[in-house]
Amino acid sequence: MEKYKYRAVNKQGRPVRGVLGAVNQNDLYNQLQSAGLDLISYTALSKKSSKARFMQKVKIRDLIGIFLHLDQMETAAVPLLDSLADIRDTTDNSVLRDTISEIYRDVSDGSKLSEAMAKHPKIFPNLYISLISSGEATGKMSQSYQQLIKYLKWVDAMQTRVRKATRYPMILMIVVVGAISVMMGVVVPQIVGFIKAMDMELPFVTVSLMATSDFFVEYWWAVLATPIILITSILVLRKTSEKVAFEIDRILLGLPVMGSLIRKINIARFCQTFGSLYASGLMILAAIKAASDTVGNRAMLEALEGIQVLIKNGSPLSEAFNGSGEFPSMVVRMLKVGEDSGNLTLVLDQVSEFYTSDVDEEVQKLIAMIEPSLTIVLGIMILWIAAGVFGPIYNNLGNLQF
Repeated sequence: MEKYKYRAVNKQGRPVRGVLGAVNQNDLYNQLQSAGLDLISYTALSKKSSKARFMQKVKIRDLIGIFLHLDQMETAAVPLLDSLADIRDTTDNSVLRDTISEIYRDVSDGSKLSEAMAKHPKIFPNLYISLISSGEATGKMSQSYQQLIKYLKWVDAMQTRVRKATRYPMILMIVVVGAISVMMGVVVPQIVGFIKAMDMELPFVTVSLMATSDFFVEYWWAVLATPIILITSILVLRKTSEKVAFEIDRILLGLPVMGSLIRKINIARFCQTFGSLYASGLMILAAIKAASDTVGNRAMLEALEGIQVLIKNGSPLSEAFNGSGEFPSMVVRMLKVGEDSGNLTLVLDQVSEFYTSDVDEEVQKLIAMIEPSLTIVLGIMILWIAAGVFGPIYNNLGNLQF
């Protein structure tokens, strides 16, 4: 099946552009006709350009809208094909419209909804497919949709928290680095010329300030390039070497404040996903395996792999988590309560809610720690410049003849 870039017009005569998969030109024409579009022109895309076009461009809130629509239509006993056609015809997102068009075609050809969605992993990851597949197996599609809606709303809120945790400190750091660079590269060199003209012995603080300023002026490109090269090298090593990536993740977990925040985000994400999968009817091992895909830290991911082995060998869920060494005792105790009461889904939701709330506290703690730290650094720099510039001038006042 090829990808075609097309131009068409809708029923209102407005131009529509997009990319759609089709067997041939006739199939492309028929798909657009069924979507209420009249084809004007098309171009077959290479695999490389098609892949670049279909990068993740569908937002989480778009997906929430899809599953909310499917749930409402399912509750109203509307056939699945009609629901998909309605989503396809009403969405403003071109990538989503083309994707739903392909899903509509596959379902009309006899594929299950989960099978059709699985062909678009960048938009519908394995986790979504697992929940949809579970609903198809149990006949409780509405329950699966509701679990997906609940999970996606939680993910959207969590991403907002993570952005909040990183955006403000980064802005502060950029402002501080920019201020220091301007002072060292522009302000100090102008003042240094005046101090040199005084022709006197300079104290160490002034000499070190002049040397630092000269370095900034001479090697400003190295100052800018070093952090970029360092960060790029770490990212490349993380992608190319699993051992290096694991060690970096392990070190991150051990960092003060930041390590605790990373751990809590991953625990909250895992428990929320695990609870949604388990509530939809998946077996514990299958739910843990699917939920592990949401964990971004390799040290915690390795612990989850060990937990799966322990459960396969007959260990209770709480004992397996306790043996991993990566999950706090509170999580283990709550899982034990869930096992004993037979209400594991509720317990997992409570654990996720607790750590989600805790993430907010950690974010505020991180911001509260970074802001004064950067202020202190900027203050020390200003004090250094003031001492280096005004110290020699003040010492030389006694030599002036009036």
